[in-house]
Amino acid sequence: MNKEINYYMNLAIEQANKVVGEIPVGAVIVKDGQILAQSHNTKEKDNDITSHAEIFAIREASKQLNNWRLEQCDMYVTLEPCPMCGWAIMQSRIKNLYFGSYDNRYGAFSKMALDNVSEYKIKIFGGICEENCDKILQDFFSDLRN
Repeated sequence: MNKEINYYMNLAIEQANKVVGEIPVGAVIVKDGQILAQSHNTKEKDNDITSHAEIFAIREASKQLNNWRLEQCDMYVTLEPCPMCGWAIMQSRIKNLYFGSYDNRYGAFSKMALDNVSEYKIKIFGGICEENCDKILQDFFSDLRN
């Protein structure tokens, strides 16, 4: 795997590890080697359904660039985005999406093929650092059951 991709995915994993009391997902947005945004889920803490890592990252990157178009940006996220986040990612025109764990129930790209309903074509790469990302989620759900 490309060292650069691995590096940024590990930053997203660090963000996921910051999450307490909710599904641990982290996201990072990068443009030309510059980190524009790093975030993690806070849906339970904020009591806000839109408080997903991807949404926060898009908002922050847009502020940094003073532009909602993130055309030359790459996003790294530990879990395949849900449909809400997937659509926001495509609408923001992110160039490349790299994600770790596949979401076998609600995955915007692997299950719902959301990318097929948009004229904008994003490049999607799943399974990046998948074992590490899976373990974070497995540990969370195991702790939740106990």
